[in-house]
Amino acid sequence: MRLTNRLQKVQTPIIPVIANWTRQTPGTLSLGQGMVSYPPPDAAMQAISAFGGLPEQHLYGSPLGHPPLLDLIRAKLRRENSIDVDRAYQVMVTAGSNMAFLNTIMAISDPGDEIILPTPYYFNQEMAIEMLGCVTVPVLTREDYQLDLNALQEAITTKTRAIVTVSPNNPSGAVYPEADLRAVNRLCKQHGIFHISDEAYEYFTYGGAAHFSPASLDDAAEHTISLYSLSKAYGFASWRVGYAVFPEALLASMLKIQDTNLICPPLITQIAAMGALEVGAEYCRQKLPELAQIRQQVLQQLQSITEMCEVQATSGAFYLLLKVHTPMRDLELAERLIKAFKVAAIPGSAFGMQDGCYLRISYGMLNREQSFEAITRLVTGLQVLCR
Repeated sequence: MRLTNRLQKVQTPIIPVIANWTRQTPGTLSLGQGMVSYPPPDAAMQAISAFGGLPEQHLYGSPLGHPPLLDLIRAKLRRENSIDVDRAYQVMVTAGSNMAFLNTIMAISDPGDEIILPTPYYFNQEMAIEMLGCVTVPVLTREDYQLDLNALQEAITTKTRAIVTVSPNNPSGAVYPEADLRAVNRLCKQHGIFHISDEAYEYFTYGGAAHFSPASLDDAAEHTISLYSLSKAYGFASWRVGYAVFPEALLASMLKIQDTNLICPPLITQIAAMGALEVGAEYCRQKLPELAQIRQQVLQQLQSITEMCEVQATSGAFYLLLKVHTPMRDLELAERLIKAFKVAAIPGSAFGMQDGCYLRISYGMLNREQSFEAITRLVTGLQVLCR
């Protein structure tokens, strides 16, 4: 049978490739996948302890989401993000923010339309764009991984439908300042395109860096789409709960997409999400001091090999992006680090980094002792393989 050319052009998901090598090498410590080491709050588990006892819990629900959960999300958006969701915005619960992004691109674009992604970009977003027959327009960020506003403006054409920002950023960990996000939002308004703001790591900032939500701006409601996730802050990775905040004008399209793809978000995970949101952001913030210490420990260990790799001490998420001084391809380096030194990292080429050998490391999924051991293995491996 003939395979579709459209999907043949989409990059192979890198996480399963690295995970497979890791499974084949027992004892490997992973600095790969973007997860936290802590579990969901007890309140999330308690919320679903009696699930299934009511007949209506087994029926289809609203495609937008469970109304009590939507109320909690709207209250959170007002309180924490300063977003007035009653001002021409709609909210939709999705199976993770990846699904929210896919729904969004489908709702705003036609095949051949262009979506601007600052590079390094989140690979699943590039994959979604290509799957839908649209065109990814990568725009390099500066050396510190901050936005190049002039380059973004120059990349806009008559086919451009959106600029995507991810802040705090995956994979670089950069936190974009409010002034730059305001500038991007203003640029999108001027050109009649959408600003898609991915805020999955909104609570993960360090050293005085501050998260900002562009949808909070007074004139943003017609062209701003915000994406959120419970996976990171609440240890909810496997539960697949996220949500999108989008202009009222997109409602009919978003409902068509949701009804075709998911029908409605799974009720049991939405009830668990209610338990998590009732605990609130403080659950994540209590974890941040230890995560900040792990981040500092990782940076100190990497300073011992500055002649071998460069790393920007970015201030968000739980990622660092290493530029390794070697002619070796990053995928080959990642494989050899796993098989010879039992430590996993993600090749930077998956994130659009083509001007050298890059590795993304995640310091969120290991505790302090495991993280120290994993970085020690990484440093040793780079010293041996790249000398």
